[in-house]
Amino acid sequence: VQLQASGGGLVQPGGSLRLSCLKSKFTSAYVDIAWFRQAAGKEREALSCISSGDGTRYYADSVKGRFTISRDDAKNTVYLQMYTLHPGDTAVYYCATDRGRLCVPGWATRPYAYWGQGTQVTVSS
Repeated sequence: VQLQASGGGLVQPGGSLRLSCLKSKFTSAYVDIAWFRQAAGKEREALSCISSGDGTRYYADSVKGRFTISRDDAKNTVYLQMYTLHPGDTAVYYCATDRGRLCVPGWATRPYAYWGQGTQVTVSS
């Protein structure tokens, strides 16, 4: 089970970035993907989750309306489009998955077994 996060970088306040999470070819057991971030000296924060099938999405209140999660199953990739970034969004961003349905109530606090390596997002002028 492999996840590869990419797309991070340096962006000015108010700017946008799109992160990608490339999944290795899984069995059907690993189809829901969640995004997290961890800023220096802070706890990891759950951001968003997208399910397979009906594409159910969840967002943390801190990013709702600014971040959009989507998936392209033909490319085995889940995206996190981030808009109106501000310095408080600076963090390492991770995608994660596990067996079974993840994007249900409690998605933000349940354990995830598999994590990508993280991609750094820095919002600064």
